[in-house]
Amino acid sequence: MAGVTLRDVALTVGVSAKTVSNVVNGTGWVSDEVRDRVKEAIRELGYRPNFAARQLRHGRTGLLALAVPDLREPYFAELAASFVGTAQKRGRTVLINQTGADRDIERALIEGEGLPSIDALVLSPLALTAEDLGARRSRTPLVLLGEQAAVLLDESIVHLGMPNVTASRAAVEHLIAQGRRRIAAIGIQNSGPNASSSLRALGYREALAGAGIAVDPALLREVVHFSRAEGTRSVEEMLGARVEVDALFCFNDSLAFGALHALAVNGIRVPEDVAVVGFDDIDEGRYTVPTLTTVGPGPEVIADHVFDLIDRLEEQPIGRHVLPHELVIRESA
Repeated sequence: MAGVTLRDVALTVGVSAKTVSNVVNGTGWVSDEVRDRVKEAIRELGYRPNFAARQLRHGRTGLLALAVPDLREPYFAELAASFVGTAQKRGRTVLINQTGADRDIERALIEGEGLPSIDALVLSPLALTAEDLGARRSRTPLVLLGEQAAVLLDESIVHLGMPNVTASRAAVEHLIAQGRRRIAAIGIQNSGPNASSSLRALGYREALAGAGIAVDPALLREVVHFSRAEGTRSVEEMLGARVEVDALFCFNDSLAFGALHALAVNGIRVPEDVAVVGFDDIDEGRYTVPTLTTVGPGPEVIADHVFDLIDRLEEQPIGRHVLPHELVIRESA
């Protein structure tokens, strides 16, 4: 069927053109039943949305840039994949950049150096400073991810923060509710008060305090990186020092994967002997043995929220926005 229009799809389904537009663009609220009918009509009629025309009408390029520190890290790799998938659903394209936590690269990106005309830059900074943001000249909308971004915020900069304290507190409270009392915190770092590790440690301490459990310094395990290797090392060191432990709260899922490996190698049953909870809800946690209990938001949720925020930028200033958390209970706890 040649020349199929959005209105043709609407007439076929018996809904408004606006409803079809919402389904195509991934905006607004549409019931699952209507969404499925619209998608089926689009397939049957062979409708092809003209995203280029839409972008011209709204003065947009349809192109966004995402910059993360290290694509080798499972969390950032999955975040990038989630951004690409979400962009495809919404008729957009994402350019992926890797900063290596290099301040010069992060500064160049926020000024738009080396980038084509884009609708927004989404950056997870590690080295950027308040001075860098204050000196920024580019007018391209900027969305900052993570707690390292909380260095300079005004209404022209969108900051999407993680619920580090509340999510961590919920994770540890879950372990306490299961009768665990010797809960190790894996992920302690000597970082500033706004760093993710510091905020997750705060949530851990708040949960223990709420249950009347004293913090044992032997259960506070420092790491250099949030990686599998550091998770394995932390558990091996505790076992070697004969530290009594019945649960692990790992500050990200990669640390938890390493911890699970060390426990398995040493014949320690999970969760019978030691329960394990991670943070970030990346997809790999569904396939570990046992499957990993973790706390989100996960990368897909973050990507959806970022695109929603970018769509709202033209309507109103947004500033800081904190995502809700979700405890994902699986076999490890």
